Amino acid sequence: MTVHVKAEPVMRRPDTPAWLTELAQFCAGLRYEALPEAVVPRTLQVIGDCIAAIAAGAQEPETIALATRVATTDDASGAAIIGAGRRASPSLAAFLNGTAGTMLELDEGNQFCRGHPGIHVVPAVLAAAARLKASGRDVVTAIALGYEIGARIGIASKLRITMHPHGTWGTVGAAVAIAWLERRDAAGMIETINVASSLGLSTSRRTMLEGGTVRNSFAGFSNQIGLMVSDLVVAGFTGEADGLGTVYGTVIADDWRPEEMVAELGERWEIARNYFKRHACCRYNHGALDALAEITRREGRLDPAAIERVDVATYIWAAQLAGQEPHNMLAAKFSLPFSIATTIVHGGATVPAFREPARTDEMIRALARRIFVREDPEATAKLPALRPARVTIMLTDGRVFEAQALTNRGDTEDPYTPAEVRQKFFDLAVPVWGQSRAEAIIAAVDALPQAHDTTALDDLLAAPPAIRT
Repeated sequence: MTVHVKAEPVMRRPDTPAWLTELAQFCAGLRYEALPEAVVPRTLQVIGDCIAAIAAGAQEPETIALATRVATTDDASGAAIIGAGRRASPSLAAFLNGTAGTMLELDEGNQFCRGHPGIHVVPAVLAAAARLKASGRDVVTAIALGYEIGARIGIASKLRITMHPHGTWGTVGAAVAIAWLERRDAAGMIETINVASSLGLSTSRRTMLEGGTVRNSFAGFSNQIGLMVSDLVVAGFTGEADGLGTVYGTVIADDWRPEEMVAELGERWEIARNYFKRHACCRYNHGALDALAEITRREGRLDPAAIERVDVATYIWAAQLAGQEPHNMLAAKFSLPFSIATTIVHGGATVPAFREPARTDEMIRALARRIFVREDPEATAKLPALRPARVTIMLTDGRVFEAQALTNRGDTEDPYTPAEVRQKFFDLAVPVWGQSRAEAIIAAVDALPQAHDTTALDDLLAAPPAIRT
């Protein structure tokens, strides 16, 4: 087949788009005092949520082995490898922490950008804070800003359906956060955004569907690259005049709407309308699991042996997760049949409910083979405002239980309370560090707005785990 290429020579470097100039000026000029009242407490919640997800994920065999292999020396002056009891260079710590944070599918996210901005920014900022002598307020501001920029790119574009969002626009968010900590001016912010735009990964959506655990490294690389962008820009490297427009308008995404990058800028903050996760699996499963919770609330705990069949009708992206025979933990987290089956057996979609003993449990596996998922076009039509799922359970004695969820618990429309978010932190952190150190860590996070530096928090995060789970 002959491919006809249209010659489009670049006769001169284009001018910087007006929207990018406006965005860069906003980034460079942002100060903690300008953050709206709702943004600071939510940013602190996101920091705590990411720390807990990282610490728990750091106890998985792959992350333990990776940290042992690549962090060959304990750099006493380096950044904390959270949950590992070690330190490393900021670049390596940011990579390992970003990777650990996605291992358990429990990091927060933002439904409007269709991704997870927090875990792409928090590890980079925490790793760089000590070296840059950042105050607690600096950390809060940088994370809120990096989250904002990454999320806005996700909103302004539509990634190709074959792409996984991890490791893409989050790289730009991390780079902007570090540039802000280093007090880049507007010109430096423009260059940071343009250089970072070309450094996202060519991620594949199939990795999550097949259980390819390389997917868990995507956010780690975003954090690491975000740190490296600063060095590139200071060294004199440059990007396109409008890197975001090219990459997210023609390369890995389309439907690029740059006006979204500055819409309600400084007024609407994406971190203030995020979601938190309590189910330790893909968010597409959550509507069905919430419907299941309604059934068990009404009927009590179900006996797996008494279940003849379960049918799930849901929107198209959740309906993709129909595999009944997951071959590893990640695949189990992206299997609706397994997620429902293990939740019925364990009483919740907890971290242990997806580990190997659960995945190989014949009772759970047999039940998963009796759970069938299909797309409901009416549910798909309700996207993105709602994420409906209907669960129908047929028992061997002829009884039928049914419930429907229209959106996920934890979303902006049905948020978890601050107490529930705090309990999630302890559920993940206490098994790693014990109750007293977990309490000290969350207290240090809460105290960031008053902290002159991040030494206290960093020292707590560098503590060794109490036990390996």
